[in-house]
Amino acid sequence: MSFEKFKLDEKIMGGVVAAGYKKPTPIQAESIPSIMEGKDVMGLAQTGTGKTAAFVLPILQRLMKGQRGHIRALIIAPTRELSEQTHEAIQQLGRKTGLCSTSIYGGVSINTQINRLRSRVDIVSACPGRLLDHIGRGTLDLSHVEVLVLDEADHMFDMGFLPDVRRIVKHLPAHRQTLLFSATMPGEIRSLSDDLLIDPVHIEIGNTAPVMTVSHSFYPVQMEQKTALLKDILEKTDTQSVLVFTRTKSRAKSLAEQLNRIGHKVTSLHGNLTQQKRKQSLDGFRDGRYEVMIATDIAARGIDVTRISHVINYD
Repeated sequence: MSFEKFKLDEKIMGGVVAAGYKKPTPIQAESIPSIMEGKDVMGLAQTGTGKTAAFVLPILQRLMKGQRGHIRALIIAPTRELSEQTHEAIQQLGRKTGLCSTSIYGGVSINTQINRLRSRVDIVSACPGRLLDHIGRGTLDLSHVEVLVLDEADHMFDMGFLPDVRRIVKHLPAHRQTLLFSATMPGEIRSLSDDLLIDPVHIEIGNTAPVMTVSHSFYPVQMEQKTALLKDILEKTDTQSVLVFTRTKSRAKSLAEQLNRIGHKVTSLHGNLTQQKRKQSLDGFRDGRYEVMIATDIAARGIDVTRISHVINYD
């Protein structure tokens, strides 16, 4: 199966080709036709399965027709990194369409975002907190939204955002298409989907077992020996890019400092960093300037980085 089967506008296909997409992933193959038909969709799929393009492509297709310059698609995600990543995917895949996208999240100037919103935006990728700030200030109009996407919905629940999501939805038209994507389906997310989705198409991809291409190792170790073991693993293992998850911000910072001192090219990613430093860390890890990234679970879900050979859960 190829992307031609979806009969996307040639300008969108130009973005698909430029992005190097060859064959739809299972979540894309099953979701895109239903979304293009205007149906609500509840997609259950693990991180890294191509969910972003699964909703971005049909949204671009829909927005090619109709009046431009209003916010017609709203994508809500739990973290700044995911909102920015979705915005970048829209820019890449929609580069030839003339549709305008922007991202909205905290930690950066709200005035810069207000100025962007004044320039007639079609698609907004946002985090709940800052989006509510804009709603409260009256600096964006959601009355024309045709498509709402809730991305990584279970992670939004973990971070306590579901009440904010329900507040945001009250500002949207009742008649709209709603798409919900999640890696797991706890009861709270099922309840949210029951409230927001109308007769949805249920799509589940590979949720019953870990991906077969991933091998797992488990090391029982005392807390005081963890860092020494990590250093040993990094020195004796053939790795490309290594992502290490810690439970706390302070541990991420101190662990990065210790590894840097013994010669590893290390960066960290956690909530105490400014948005600019978070972006610099992620960009440096993506392009290979850093061989190891120590992160809290701010980056645990949905971050698109190729070349990762090892993921280590330190805690």
